[in-house]
Amino acid sequence: MSAPDIILKLSNIESYYGPIMAIRGISIEVPRGRIVTLLGANGAGKTTVLKTISGILDPQKGTIEFLGKPIQRMEADKIVRLGLGHVPEGREVFPFLSVRENLMMGAYPRKDREAVTEDLERVYGYFPRLRERLNQPAGQLSGGEQQMLAIGRALMNRPTLLLLDEPSLGLSPILVREIFTIIRRVNEEQGMSILLVEQNAKVALETAHYGYVLEIGRVVMNDSCERLMHSKDIQEFYLGAKEAGARGERRWKKKKTWR
Repeated sequence: MSAPDIILKLSNIESYYGPIMAIRGISIEVPRGRIVTLLGANGAGKTTVLKTISGILDPQKGTIEFLGKPIQRMEADKIVRLGLGHVPEGREVFPFLSVRENLMMGAYPRKDREAVTEDLERVYGYFPRLRERLNQPAGQLSGGEQQMLAIGRALMNRPTLLLLDEPSLGLSPILVREIFTIIRRVNEEQGMSILLVEQNAKVALETAHYGYVLEIGRVVMNDSCERLMHSKDIQEFYLGAKEAGARGERRWKKKKTWR
């Protein structure tokens, strides 16, 4: 794939929490207009990868290129202005602001007021319930509605790349399907590149084009989502095969071919 087709490139990234190395030499790429997913158990380093990309956490080693520009150790607000949107785990809406005020917070770097109004209508088109609750404080919304609001807020900056951290967390199966239908629509209609962290491996693999599997801060497997879906190891450890368990987890960790 030619360089201009790669919108985000991480090369040998290492990040720490204090003395603890959280991600260990990770290299990943996100092509323009594609959805890429990061899979892995809790503690694998998925959220840390997103925080490192968006400038919340500085890497100690390696490079991050976004739209061909190095952004490692760049301030988070400057990365946002380059066109990166981040929907964090847990939504983190402003609870005392109204739905509309939360959405407008997402557009704060923009000066094109007329286009902002158009994008507000587009977000309401994706999430009609937000229009119904326009003046309601965000803290009074349901979990699913807050997730819609968090995604809508990120879309209000017209990001070139959207980082999504556990969008299905705590949601009913019906709401999960609804949220992921919108994620696919955003990708298809706007050509937006998306880097998706998601514990629900089945829905992530059904949604994304390419996937990376992380284990203890390292990439141990990467392939197209179609191939990953048919991998015996992915089926056993992430898609709910009955034989998965402590014995299987030990065998996964002993695999040498993915190191």
